[in-house]
Amino acid sequence: MKIGLIQQSNSSDIAANITKLQQNIRRCVAEGAELVVLQELHNGLYFCQTEDTELFNQAEPIPGPSTETFGQLAKELGVVLVLSLFEKRAPGLYHNTAVVLEKDGSIAGKYRKMHIPDDPAYYEKFYFTPGDLGFEPIQTSVGKLGVLVCWDQWYPEAARLMAMRGAELLIYPTAIGWESSDTPEEKERQLNAWVTVQRGHAVANGLPVITVNRTGHEPDPSGQTNGIQFWGNSFVAGPQGELLTVFPNDKEEIRVIEVDKERSENVRRWWPFFRDRRIDAFDGLTERFLL
Repeated sequence: MKIGLIQQSNSSDIAANITKLQQNIRRCVAEGAELVVLQELHNGLYFCQTEDTELFNQAEPIPGPSTETFGQLAKELGVVLVLSLFEKRAPGLYHNTAVVLEKDGSIAGKYRKMHIPDDPAYYEKFYFTPGDLGFEPIQTSVGKLGVLVCWDQWYPEAARLMAMRGAELLIYPTAIGWESSDTPEEKERQLNAWVTVQRGHAVANGLPVITVNRTGHEPDPSGQTNGIQFWGNSFVAGPQGELLTVFPNDKEEIRVIEVDKERSENVRRWWPFFRDRRIDAFDGLTERFLL
């Protein structure tokens, strides 16, 4: 299967960002992509650097304007799209939600981000209620997609549950970057940890991992920090953790990558981790902490 990845820098002009995304989706499909993955909260800036109630105005219902706009494009091009939206579910109730659109433009399914961070410049708990749809893969014409979102990528349990429920790919729309005060050595450690943990999900579950991050610098509207330099480095890892492609950290780029889904079956026969799991001894995983 051919998968398009769009690593994009955004401005405050939402309409311009969407237009650029549409152009890049067309480019991916022209190169043969059957599935295209967009970055986290792709319509605008990463607004969670500050806590501002006015920013809730950017949220939208699902179905809504974005699913209509991108759904028309999916239908025109005959492509499956993975979107990442700021969902307004009800007054005062909002989610960070990934939506998968089928080739006919319909909504194949959605996933609400389960793990919500709250760190300096990543004040997501102010905006997002944790997801309540569980870790359920989304069935599409190109396969069963295990869609998770950004902070979820640090949790092996999320990847495992998606795999156990039949996901054929693990997909992570992402918005992560460096804070300017970190040393070069610390920045390198953070990036390496981010790549390593996700390659580990690929190995442990025998599945390809597709991660699409944004790039570019986005200033902090409050001026309390120097903003975030999003580190790009979108990548695809195969089911043994092998890196099939790695994007640069400092520029926009699109690529179409071919993934062999049959390889996952072969890898799981060579390395039968699911066979050897000691499910009789894993009760403690549902506890907050063990002493």
